[in-house]
Amino acid sequence: MAPRGRDSDNEYDGSPGPRERRRHRDSSRRDWDRNRDREREHRHSRRKSTSNNAYASGTSEGASGSGSGSGSTPSAPLSMDALARLNQENMRRYSSTNAAQQSPRERQESPAHRERRERRRERSRGENYDKRESRGYYTDRSRDRDLEDDEDGDDMEDERDRVARAKRREMARIKRERAAAAAAAAVLVEKEREREREEYRQRHMRKERSSRSRDYGAVEGDYYDEDEDDEDWRRREKRKSRRMSESRDNPKKGRVVSGAILEEGRSPGGQKVRPVYGLRGGVGTDGTSSYDSWEKEKDELAAAQEQSGTKWWKRKKLLILLGIGLVILIIIIAVAVVVSNNNKGGDSGPTNTDKNDLSNDGLGSISPSSIPADAPNWLNPFKWADTTDFNLTYTDETVGDLPIMGLHTSWDDSAAPNDRVPPLNKPWGDYTKRPARGVNVGGWLSLEPFITPSLFAYPSRLGIIDEYTLCKYLGERCEQVLEKHYSTFVTESTFREIAEAGLDHVRIPFSYWAVQTYDTDPYLFRTSWRYLLRAIEWARKYGLRINLDPHGLPGSQNGWNHSGRQGEINWLKGPDGSTNAQRSLEMHDRLSKFFSQPRYRNIITHYGLANEPKMTSIPPESVIDWTRTAHDLVRKNGIKDATVVFGDGFRGLGNWQGDLTGYANMALDVHQYLIFNTNQIVFNHSEKIRYACQGWTDQIHLSMNTDTGYGPTLIAEWSQADTDCAKHLTNVGWGNRWTGTLVTGDPDTEITTPRCPTMDRRCDCIAANAPVENWSDEYKRFLRMFAEAQMSSFEKSWGWFYWVWDTEDAPQWSYKKGLAAGVLPAKTWEREFDCNLADIPSFEGLPEYY
Repeated sequence: MAPRGRDSDNEYDGSPGPRERRRHRDSSRRDWDRNRDREREHRHSRRKSTSNNAYASGTSEGASGSGSGSGSTPSAPLSMDALARLNQENMRRYSSTNAAQQSPRERQESPAHRERRERRRERSRGENYDKRESRGYYTDRSRDRDLEDDEDGDDMEDERDRVARAKRREMARIKRERAAAAAAAAVLVEKEREREREEYRQRHMRKERSSRSRDYGAVEGDYYDEDEDDEDWRRREKRKSRRMSESRDNPKKGRVVSGAILEEGRSPGGQKVRPVYGLRGGVGTDGTSSYDSWEKEKDELAAAQEQSGTKWWKRKKLLILLGIGLVILIIIIAVAVVVSNNNKGGDSGPTNTDKNDLSNDGLGSISPSSIPADAPNWLNPFKWADTTDFNLTYTDETVGDLPIMGLHTSWDDSAAPNDRVPPLNKPWGDYTKRPARGVNVGGWLSLEPFITPSLFAYPSRLGIIDEYTLCKYLGERCEQVLEKHYSTFVTESTFREIAEAGLDHVRIPFSYWAVQTYDTDPYLFRTSWRYLLRAIEWARKYGLRINLDPHGLPGSQNGWNHSGRQGEINWLKGPDGSTNAQRSLEMHDRLSKFFSQPRYRNIITHYGLANEPKMTSIPPESVIDWTRTAHDLVRKNGIKDATVVFGDGFRGLGNWQGDLTGYANMALDVHQYLIFNTNQIVFNHSEKIRYACQGWTDQIHLSMNTDTGYGPTLIAEWSQADTDCAKHLTNVGWGNRWTGTLVTGDPDTEITTPRCPTMDRRCDCIAANAPVENWSDEYKRFLRMFAEAQMSSFEKSWGWFYWVWDTEDAPQWSYKKGLAAGVLPAKTWEREFDCNLADIPSFEGLPEYY
């Protein structure tokens, strides 16, 4: 195929297209100039030959009239002079034409620069032209057009050069301006530094002058005033400058002499000698010597210091008087406090007690003198943080070696929590037909970190993980901290609200230090006993029956933080296991004697022996034998009507079949939680509800049947929590099963893989611990259905007790917060779900990982 712009005969058939013209615009001008010059010379020579016929000589051939048929005669050869003139004229015309075609930049540039630029152009054009010629591209006309385009390209190149030079000039100007600004800034910085150095020199000079003047003032024994001394120094310097000026104007007036004349104090020829101040020796003609000047300066400075000292003495006297007045005021206050405390029989109580939260009502009705001076704190109401509803009449009477101080002599058992249950002074009846519906006031008299995390808000390095380490750390302040907690966490309104919720029983956990402490126990002794007695009286007021729960025994029966001390079990096992088991029996001996009084016969319906003894670590036979002994003891001491409760010990309900038989009115205490079981926490929402309705109901039926289990069973702890994410729930700093962060230090109990239903990295505790306001309607629906399923199931036993009434920051564990959120029925009998399995939804829109 022939190239575009050429045909097969190499004849021009039209100009090349725009693309070809742009692609070949860089053709060589060197050859084009050469060809152009040749054509011009040829045309010029033809014109000259035509116009110079006068110079030509005729020939015979021309004379005969033969020719080309043009009718012209051939021209004669030019002479040498004519040829020279012709060449000069052509050169002149060519030079003028080139000058007219030059750009302004070309006319202004130097010949050397123009020569270099032309060489670059010729070299580039020659290379490009050779490339085009080698491809057979050019014809005469297309070559001419490309050469014209090259001229246009040269103009564009000149414009680019001009713009580049302008940019370079602008950058150079900017650099010069920046350099000038930097230099000016440097000058300013240097001036500022010089000013700072001058200020430093001035301060240094003033300090030296002050030091010298202080030394002199010390000799005189007067107070030194630096400001006045500076003023005096300026006056002396001014006088000195004036004298030096006068000396320059009149050298003879005050010439300074030296040598022997100066030492002798005379001047030559009776010449007046200016006294030289500050030098030893030297006397002027006026009789003044340097010594006199020294004395004069000293007198002046002493006078200034005397005036300053007078001012200081006035200020000093005022300060002394104020100090004496302050000391007298402090003494008066201290004496008043001591007298007041002596009148009250001791100090006024914890210093950190908030008087707005606590009440000391009734103290005005008793005389401080009625309290013996040696009365212990638990018998001295003037040392109690809260005296609300206590009988403040002093008594040291005890029952079972436990004080009755604070109890009123009369009581009323006629109240009932609601119209569905009998009042206290009427028999409850059969618990299988009317199961208990109760709640725990946990985390109150026995601390539990997840219920009140604020009490354990200490750096982890301190190791404060339970009540033992807390009181050991606080020392004497433990009484102040815990009594404020006792006084505020549970109040009378607590029991009123419990009754209003349709509940009829209250389980009150407490620990052995309410009765007795041993050895080096750091626990707060006996204070919680008074609050336990008042809580029973408040429950009586609202018709609520009581389940006594010894939550912590000496040595710890399970090694968990809510037993008082986390760690080793030292009850029925360990070096002090037998001793602590005996101490626990002694505790029950005193408790059972106290609560066998007639005032407690109607209200104490459940008497617990030990909360959650860990029978997976303690030999079951040891626990069963201890339980049998404790049962016999409390029955012997008068606990006849109350149900004696003992813990299942996580032994398995079927394993209790045939044990502790033959005892009347004794019940097995079971605690049901899905979240503490590694294989059950993975249940999704629907499975949790179904298991509560089926799995736990089946277990209750098994346990309630003496052929397959123990017999009488009650559920003393449960909640609607569906994760173990609550802070400190699994112990302080241990993590949780939900996200696979449960680090216990024991490989057999650690859970390091997520156990939420999805069992992957999506398992999250942040959303699980979200406040109630963030709960979705679907999640609230699940929580209520889960709670009502458990209520329905557990009422197949002797009843249930929700764990716990209130918490600081775990709403799924708080009955009070659940009521407010609408995830618990307003009344225990007003339920929407009664374990109809067909009504359990799939909860497809509810995430299973939170």
